[in-house]
Amino acid sequence: MSFLNIAGKRFVVFGLANRKSVAAAIGRVLTAAGAEVIHVVRSEERRQTARRLFPDAQVFVCDVAEEENISRVSREIEAAAPGRIDGLVHSIAFANYGEGMKPFHETRKTDFLQAMDISCFSLIAIANHFKHLLAETASVVTISISTTRMAAENYGYMAPIKAALESSLCFLAKSFSRFSRVRFNAVCAGLLKTSASAGIPGYIDSYLYAEQLTLRKKGLATDEVADTAAFLLSERASGITAQCIVVDAGMGINYFDAEMVARAMRPGP
Repeated sequence: MSFLNIAGKRFVVFGLANRKSVAAAIGRVLTAAGAEVIHVVRSEERRQTARRLFPDAQVFVCDVAEEENISRVSREIEAAAPGRIDGLVHSIAFANYGEGMKPFHETRKTDFLQAMDISCFSLIAIANHFKHLLAETASVVTISISTTRMAAENYGYMAPIKAALESSLCFLAKSFSRFSRVRFNAVCAGLLKTSASAGIPGYIDSYLYAEQLTLRKKGLATDEVADTAAFLLSERASGITAQCIVVDAGMGINYFDAEMVARAMRPGP
């Protein structure tokens, strides 16, 4: 038996977009450990991508912007794969940066509410519509960011959205505790090289800066986030719930790194 003991267990992973996605990395870790992974993606195009990456996995389509789609896909999975689900992964986020980054106080209400709906409320809706399929001791894991208390200008209004997502974990864990032992946790990742992040204005410079702030001077790998998610999905994390596990290679404690301070204080040309 492996340490995680997830061989033969069933997990539903929401959010795969391409091979660089956190959801894809989590799927690889779970599959390698012998688990059955069911992928849920946003579009038919992404279904084809998921099938290429995971030819043995069942793949379903669900645009979480419409709650009826979440209800529908839960019924489809129940019909196609009868039996309990041992864990859910919510790796979904969206923000409209089509007009570039604006000062936070200029955030448009429509953009903020759309991001809240897709990036945060979708977790609540998924938990609700899948609750009858979850094993009593199932684990639900979402993906957040290493800190929501930093005003990162090139991340904009998504940090408050992630803060709401993290708060929702507490309320979900509490409400589910009335009828189950289902756990809810988040992996709070530092900056990653993903296709989604590449669409954030100024992200590359921020990534390179964050890489220098890590204690090891090496950027965080998506697989490291996936490994933590797999642990939280396993029975080895049975005592952890309503928590946000930071995975940032030490970046969050290293903002006053002497070398970085010296670089900032050097006179300009």
